[in-house]
Amino acid sequence: MLDKLEMFIALAKECHFGRAAERLNIAQPTLSAGIKQSEAQLGVQLVHRGSRFGGLTPEGQTALTWAKRIVDDARQLRDEMRISRQGLTGEVRLAVIPTAQTWAGRLCTAFSERHPNVRFTILSRNSCEILQMLDDFKADAGISYLENEPLGRVDTAELYDESYIFVCAQSSQHAKRAKMAWSELDGETLALLTPDMQNRRIINQLFAESGVTPMTCIESNSIIALVASVASGHCMTVLPRDVTSFLSDGKDLALVPLEGAKRSQKVGLILPHCDPRTPVLSALLAEAKRLPSTV
Repeated sequence: MLDKLEMFIALAKECHFGRAAERLNIAQPTLSAGIKQSEAQLGVQLVHRGSRFGGLTPEGQTALTWAKRIVDDARQLRDEMRISRQGLTGEVRLAVIPTAQTWAGRLCTAFSERHPNVRFTILSRNSCEILQMLDDFKADAGISYLENEPLGRVDTAELYDESYIFVCAQSSQHAKRAKMAWSELDGETLALLTPDMQNRRIINQLFAESGVTPMTCIESNSIIALVASVASGHCMTVLPRDVTSFLSDGKDLALVPLEGAKRSQKVGLILPHCDPRTPVLSALLAEAKRLPSTV
């Protein structure tokens, strides 16, 4: 039955029989037969069918919620049994906002020192994608902003406060300044993260509070691309202090503290609210709470 539930979840995600079968590495007729068997066992139609996938029926929407829960519970059971024999093992899929990548590395390194048989896959995603991945069981945990936008029903552990700094090339007229007001960014040519990034929405709020209308010449979902653009001397940017300090090491960049609009953002580990939680994720939450907020 678990295999058939995983088929149903994959079909609901892909909205296409062929892609769902490919995702599961099975033949399409096997997938179709599995869905029909599930419908026969439950006594309801789960999927609207025509010449192609036509969406889930109302009963299918309800069944999808239960299917996700059952598959996740089965995974927890397998993990519990394996841990009783081998200790903590397995893989954690960690979805992380781009500005927190350095903290993801710190957390995973600290965790691996205690539990060397656990592997991590770190995926860079925006905050909305992270929540969706947790809901779809495509990620086990995330690192994201904790307070700026709604998170839903999750458990959290704060890691650090994100603050912001002005970044320019050493050749810039601003490079030698000890500090700079947010309001002075009005009219400057900037490279910024794309609007789908929560960091960009936070920066836009700070711009608005300071009366700044940003002149954006480059937008990217990659902080490395922004830092490289600034290093060329073509533009400037505002980025989180921590990740910028890491990426600017050895590069011809100046980091100038900003004053005026003051707002830091709490960033931390987020986990789907679940009781009981898998031992691996319980240990990860405990590790996040132990991790020093400064380095």
